[in-house]
Amino acid sequence: MAGHSKWANIKHRKAATDSKRAKIFTKIAKDLVIAARQGGGDPDQNSSLRLVLQKAKRANMPTKNIERAIKRGTGELEGGELYELLYEGYAPNGVGLVIEVVTDNKNRAVAELRHTLSRYGGSLAADGAVTWQFTRKGSITIGGENAEEIDQDELFMIAAEAGADDIEFGDPIEIYCEIENFQAVQIALGENDIEFDEASLIYDPNTPMELGAKEAVQVMKVVEALDDLDDVQNVFSALDITDEAIAEMMA
Repeated sequence: MAGHSKWANIKHRKAATDSKRAKIFTKIAKDLVIAARQGGGDPDQNSSLRLVLQKAKRANMPTKNIERAIKRGTGELEGGELYELLYEGYAPNGVGLVIEVVTDNKNRAVAELRHTLSRYGGSLAADGAVTWQFTRKGSITIGGENAEEIDQDELFMIAAEAGADDIEFGDPIEIYCEIENFQAVQIALGENDIEFDEASLIYDPNTPMELGAKEAVQVMKVVEALDDLDDVQNVFSALDITDEAIAEMMA
């Protein structure tokens, strides 16, 4: 799972200097709509919504935007229907991609995906062609001051006893677990006053591909371009990201 953790780190570092705030707000707004639609508009009763609200506040998202998205999710405001879709594809060098999309226009979304992949030497794949390379797992992220101040040994023991099967220490800290233990790990962290930033389900590659730095950067650029699309919420790749590739990507 090192690839997912390292890619999260890259996005975290790039976000500090990213001027595309409107795109960031668009993605968060969709998360708010979905969370409110699925669990209601009260964050005290909806843990998913509470986590997205924390993300919105860290991004300095305007309060009116937050409130509008939540009301759209609960049906208090009208808006186009949002569709949650899953696409599969290939980056250069045959690296598998799983792309989560939330859109109000399916035709636009797939056209943008196809164009972006083609531009960077990739392609869309048929349903089922790539997902078999991945396992669905829970991912819990701890970042910022929470990551800096935490006792790593204590965190490891708490998470492991609750069912976590891997922890990547860094900024952010990533905790991974099987789906059936996902809720238990979140509860254990909360009971021990350990605040986390995000809790989501990811696609973890079963056998990450190892590429040279140059080839890995080609893949990472495709992932970044896809991630920049308004309709794309998450991109998961089967790439094992090396430190050399990160250094070249961040240069």
